[in-house]
Amino acid sequence: MYHKRKYVPMFPQKYIGDASNIIMRSSWETKFAIWCDRNPDILKWSSEETIVPYISPVDGKPHRYFVDFKIHTVNNKTYLVEIKPSSQTIPPKGTRKTKRYLEEAATYLVNQAKWDSAKRFAKARNWEFMVITEKELGL
Repeated sequence: MYHKRKYVPMFPQKYIGDASNIIMRSSWETKFAIWCDRNPDILKWSSEETIVPYISPVDGKPHRYFVDFKIHTVNNKTYLVEIKPSSQTIPPKGTRKTKRYLEEAATYLVNQAKWDSAKRFAKARNWEFMVITEKELGL
């Protein structure tokens, strides 16, 4: 799934930030960026321009979470959007403490900490936060 690449928008005036330096980190992010760029209901959008501080439950230290997208709609709503595989939105399955299980558990816990912080960050600004998976992307 990982395929870091530059994205060149069809409508650079809609992009908040440097439209010549938009980096997509997955094909799913690219699909969402194309949707934002071409959707007339999206007035403005950005990718990894919004930073939300959070405390990692793994190391207990402060970190910075770069939210995948921020979009402003014609309905005067603002959304912070994270694109993630559905497998990372649920606790890992299994009871054995294998290396894979521990890695998946750490990923899940960090994601939850990021998303809880993003929800509070968005709510304080009268925005909304959402996680979009391959299911919502139609993949």
